[in-house]
Amino acid sequence: MQSREYIFYVYILASRSRNLYVGFTNNIADRVRQHRELRSHAYTARYNITRLVYFERFTYVLNAIAREKELKDWNRQKKLALIDENNPAWEDLSAEW
Repeated sequence: MQSREYIFYVYILASRSRNLYVGFTNNIADRVRQHRELRSHAYTARYNITRLVYFERFTYVLNAIAREKELKDWNRQKKLALIDENNPAWEDLSAEW
């Protein structure tokens, strides 16, 4: 039996007005699509938070969960700095998916 390699993602979505949402998933394309269709989470739907501005990949689920919790505990300024450092134009990283 062949084992399957899993990849987990921690991501940050943003609205045009820079409201932020931190999440975790094992299928980032589907998860972003759910956010875009405004059917995934009341907060992201209410504030139109649909643009993927940052993500990290993990092999181990516990590492991804720990990182998600870490990012959620960060203050807004620290999250903004992380995005600015890695995606200074705040481009939607999933625009071509």
